[in-house]
Amino acid sequence: MPGMAFGNFSMKLNDIRKPLVLFLFLTVITGFFYPLLITGLAQLLFPRQANGSLIVHGKRTIGSELLGQSFTEPRYFWGRPSATEPSPYTATASSGSNLGPLNPALIGQVEKRLRVLRGADSLQIQPVPVDLVTSSGSGLDPHISPLGALYQVPRVARSRGRSEERLRLLIRQCTEEGGFFGEPRVNVLRLNIALDSTESSEVRR
Repeated sequence: MPGMAFGNFSMKLNDIRKPLVLFLFLTVITGFFYPLLITGLAQLLFPRQANGSLIVHGKRTIGSELLGQSFTEPRYFWGRPSATEPSPYTATASSGSNLGPLNPALIGQVEKRLRVLRGADSLQIQPVPVDLVTSSGSGLDPHISPLGALYQVPRVARSRGRSEERLRLLIRQCTEEGGFFGEPRVNVLRLNIALDSTESSEVRR
């Protein structure tokens, strides 16, 4: 009887050893070597994208092409509203609101954003583009539509003492094609960088 019990115990150890070895093997492969391989290939083939598509101006990293930033001064173009609270464009707080078009909370948010836009430019009588009063699904979108940028031209032009035509030209230069399925779009951070850069170059001349 004791020998039989010892034999059963040995069989149980054999049954456990094989799946345990397989588990450790797959853990090393999928948890270490595979991520190391993918990270190395990404850094080799797509270093800029792998490191966050960062935007460097001068010698400073000032943002990412993938994340919006909060602009509130009249002299800058504003992006889409952020859905993250309490700090705007916080990646760790990204989530969809799931508010329907008739939801009172969404209507209240849109009305508040309309008042801010109208208050910043009381002379603008054009309809407000929808992307300037609604956040994207992630709440972090760095782009607005060309129409959303053009709507803001009068305010930015007055604030900077620039001609509206020059700003419209700048928007056209900063407009990205959306590809086969996408729509044309304007990266707000890149547009504002170009805005400051052209103004600085004109001052130097």
